[in-house]
Amino acid sequence: MADTVFEHSEYRRRHEELIQQLPPNSLVIIPNNVPKTRSNDTKYPFRANSYLMYLSGWEESNSILTITKISNQTTITLFVKPRNTESEIWEGRIVGIEGAKNGWPIDKAVPISDFESVLSDSFKQISNLFLLKDINMKIDSIVNDLWDGDISDPCVYLDKMRTIKSPAEIELMQSSSSIACEAHILAMSISKPRIGEWEIQASMENHFTRNRSVNSYNPIVGGGDNATILHYSSNSNHIEDNELVLVDAGCEISGYASDITRTWPVNGKFTEPQREIYELVLEAQISAIKACQPGSSWESMHRAASEVISKGLIDLGVLKCSLEEALGKNLDGEFRKFFMHGTGHMLGLDVHDVGGGRQGGNPGPTLSPGMIVTVEPGLYFASWREDIEIPEKYSGIGVRIEDDVLITESGPLVLTDGCPKTIDEIESIVGSAL
Repeated sequence: MADTVFEHSEYRRRHEELIQQLPPNSLVIIPNNVPKTRSNDTKYPFRANSYLMYLSGWEESNSILTITKISNQTTITLFVKPRNTESEIWEGRIVGIEGAKNGWPIDKAVPISDFESVLSDSFKQISNLFLLKDINMKIDSIVNDLWDGDISDPCVYLDKMRTIKSPAEIELMQSSSSIACEAHILAMSISKPRIGEWEIQASMENHFTRNRSVNSYNPIVGGGDNATILHYSSNSNHIEDNELVLVDAGCEISGYASDITRTWPVNGKFTEPQREIYELVLEAQISAIKACQPGSSWESMHRAASEVISKGLIDLGVLKCSLEEALGKNLDGEFRKFFMHGTGHMLGLDVHDVGGGRQGGNPGPTLSPGMIVTVEPGLYFASWREDIEIPEKYSGIGVRIEDDVLITESGPLVLTDGCPKTIDEIESIVGSAL
């Protein structure tokens, strides 16, 4: 049976870091995700809760992790399904109580059927309760029936911990990034006029599967005007000659994600208008990556990208205003008509990982060594939009370029550097496998 992806000492270090922050006489409850029905009696592939994986490496469903800190004693308990031959014949073998106790970084393994009674006894000894809510409604109901005090959110502590990646996490995310880079190169190499968006998706997912990884999110494969739809998802159209395709796809290994976007012409040659927009986005991305310095504000990379794009749109004649008007007082000026999302987000056990940083809502964290962020400026000139005016030659062009960047003491390190993004590199690869 599978064991944890990291050494047990890695998880024990995380336990200790969390426990040190908890007040005395505390209980933390981390339920696992609930399997979801796809249709009738078929289910979606199960993906474990990121917090539970972070603290234990456990990935089986119907499980709960608890951490108790009573006086000077702490106990890590995993509630799991017991072995059941009849069930395992149909659904597959499971770890069970003894397997969990012997193979995972915990102190006790208990049948999940005992959770309510164990919880009732624990509540008699604690004064502080932390629950990861809205993950398992049954667990929420049990807790609310037994506990009449305040319930706190453990993410207050855990999100800060997850924001800084350990060397082992970085190594795993580098592997995930490398596989995704290879998949993008393969997709470029089979591209040709009239290729189906779904064919590019299939090529990438095949490479992910062959390398024992899975999608870290549903791939976006948008040809032509579909590239101007930020979360395009149907991937069901042919891509015509002289059109660009925008491919946003990454994989995850043991939950740890990569997230890459590349844009290329399916016929292997950028037109002059496509080249102008692509080079502007690439210049903005390079500027934003350079801004990913330790100690810099989260806004620094978005400002760097926004300044390049605003000036570029004026130079290309797309915007007919001053640079100040293009940027706006809070980076909310005229350029936002064509670059309407943030420049990046945190990356880790979730694609849009915890720790803040997405545009809007809050200022985001200060960039620190060990953080992994995406850097992904884009420009979108949708021919179907009636609320904007653009030069006809740019109509239907959508370009985004995205890399995964590790913040180090000496500056940014691009984990996805193996994925080509210069025009010369891309044009030399597109169609090369045909």
